[in-house]
Amino acid sequence: MRRASVRVRAALGATVVVALALVAAGFFVVATLRGGLADTARLNAENAARGTAAQIADVPDTEVAQVDGLDGDEPAQVVDADGKVLGASDPLKGRGPMADFSRADRPDDDAGDAGDAEGADADDAADTDDGRAEVDTDSETKTLTFPVDDDGEVTYDKEDVVGTQEFNVAAVQGRTMDGTPVTVYSGASLGAQQEAVSTVTRSMLFGLPVLLLVVAGVTWLVTRRALRPVEGIRQEMSAITASTDLTRRVPEPDARDEVARLARTTNETLAALEASVERQRRFVADASHELRSPIASLRTQLEVAAAHPELLDLDEAVEDTVRLQTLAADLLLLARLDAGERPAEGRVALDALVQEHVAQRVADPHPVRVGALEPGEVRGSAGQLSRVLANLLDNAQRHAASQVSVAVRREGDGLALSVQDDGEGVSEGERERIFERFVRLDAARSRDEGGAGLGLAIARDVAERHGGSLRVEGPTGDGARFVLRLPLADG
Repeated sequence: MRRASVRVRAALGATVVVALALVAAGFFVVATLRGGLADTARLNAENAARGTAAQIADVPDTEVAQVDGLDGDEPAQVVDADGKVLGASDPLKGRGPMADFSRADRPDDDAGDAGDAEGADADDAADTDDGRAEVDTDSETKTLTFPVDDDGEVTYDKEDVVGTQEFNVAAVQGRTMDGTPVTVYSGASLGAQQEAVSTVTRSMLFGLPVLLLVVAGVTWLVTRRALRPVEGIRQEMSAITASTDLTRRVPEPDARDEVARLARTTNETLAALEASVERQRRFVADASHELRSPIASLRTQLEVAAAHPELLDLDEAVEDTVRLQTLAADLLLLARLDAGERPAEGRVALDALVQEHVAQRVADPHPVRVGALEPGEVRGSAGQLSRVLANLLDNAQRHAASQVSVAVRREGDGLALSVQDDGEGVSEGERERIFERFVRLDAARSRDEGGAGLGLAIARDVAERHGGSLRVEGPTGDGARFVLRLPLADG
């Protein structure tokens, strides 16, 4: 199945995140609103019950029904300890107690005269100094359901009942002026709470899809605008791939964001790729040119020998063959190095390597003076490092006036192998160029004497593959001093 585009995934992701956040926020808002309105209804019911209880404290039992707290439309009742309704609001007149969850304690009928005496003492204790009965501030609340009419008012007339409504009912203990313990019930409608919660919920349900569409649309547009440079980069890369023209570059946005950095990195990669391809092209061309001479010379000699065997110069044919073999070996080594071949893991003692190699060079035109050879081992390939030393000594022999010297010294946590000749040296401007492939500074020198110009290039590549370096050091005019630095082997 084909995956959706980045724009689609970004829009969907943003929409889902916003939807989850809004749903969570909606639940929190509704719960907070419901709790706040319920607390308000409970507080209103408690205040109404306490107010009625305070008024009852100033009237006898026979006048409880006339107190102001019982003349409203909200459910309210005053019930004595025996469950008798002493007064009620209009909707509940003529009906029994609306609740019995917080009634005053019934009198103890078995207490006799002692109970009467205690009741009298209680009545006296219930009176305050100003003659008013004390009101208990403790209250209890519950949620009860009452039948209501279309105005939301409590009614028991079957013709007017249109449904039911929850009320928060509070019960407060009190006493009449006669000392009769009573329970005052007062209810506050939860209709406003339910209506408010319903309104908020409906608003969220209608507004959420619209808001999500806006979020998805804005995210789509912003993502599209942000990815527009990426599409330009893709199109240009596709065109470069189709045309194989590595000189082209992708457009770089003016912004300093990730897309601009991507464009710059892409152009840097294209530049490196162009340089690599150009270097490879030059390498192939130079290799073909270098191979052409010994092959042509060898072919000519063989053709002459085929026609006139007595004219065959065997020594020259062998020399051309050796040159051809050496050049082929150099080219193969460079190809392996370019392919990223890592040197063999071994331990090589540079002092022993120098002694062994110098001892084998008996046909050199100039003597090789061996200087200080400080002991130490490096990690790498003995064969490749021997090839580096041979290339450096061959180069020194071609440029030396009378002698060549070689030495190995410790430098910090590494070893430095130096090869120096007493020739004219290398100028500052040419000290990096001589390490390029197929470069010969003494252009007038014949290939037979000077080689193909690959020795120093191979030496530097091998040094770098071993984690080291190869440079030309020393003042110009005192000969050329090549220094190979390699890190010491651990342990």
